[in-house]
Amino acid sequence: MEITWYGQSCFRLRSRGLSVVTDPYSPSTGLKLPRLTSTVVTVSHEHEDHNNVDAVRGSPFVIRGPGEYEVEGIFCIGVATWHDDKGGRELGRNTAYLIEFEDLTLCHLGDLGHVLSQEQVEQLGDIDVLFVPVGGRSTLTGTRAAEVVGLLEPKIVIPMHYKVPGLKAQIETANRFLREMAVESPERLEALTVTASNLPEETRLVLLEPKQ
Repeated sequence: MEITWYGQSCFRLRSRGLSVVTDPYSPSTGLKLPRLTSTVVTVSHEHEDHNNVDAVRGSPFVIRGPGEYEVEGIFCIGVATWHDDKGGRELGRNTAYLIEFEDLTLCHLGDLGHVLSQEQVEQLGDIDVLFVPVGGRSTLTGTRAAEVVGLLEPKIVIPMHYKVPGLKAQIETANRFLREMAVESPERLEALTVTASNLPEETRLVLLEPKQ
């Protein structure tokens, strides 16, 4: 599977002619989303930097909330969470997605704003690749993101939703998260290729370069 990041929380997971695009954003973010075609699109919540599904071609199946879904052999499970640490009273609901695809289990936390409960950790289960927001303000801070990583114990963790060049949102860079994870020289890649057979034994942290 090839994993490409386009900034914010938007990734493309692609393998064998099928793909999933997560949280496509609008131009108002200051970033430019390339033309993408996909089988499935997931939307963690209805904010314009996460729900621009019209930007994705190919008549994709769009998933907008909790539940269980299967599309052409891609399995998605939406788990209800909150966009803040006050039970949604400030920023509303958020959906975390488990995506089972090509013998891999990936988890996209969307704009998670709180440390997961034990029940939610059990719902998410064993995770191969975790996409976690780390920029603070409207999502997890770097410190809380590291705590969530510790709870979920993924094989690979990819931070998202942090400050990159061109992004208008006033959020933090990934630096605090990297410090909390005790990573001084993070692995930086333009895209990550991963298979079930080459997963690491210990958690591997990868910084993807946002493709524009």
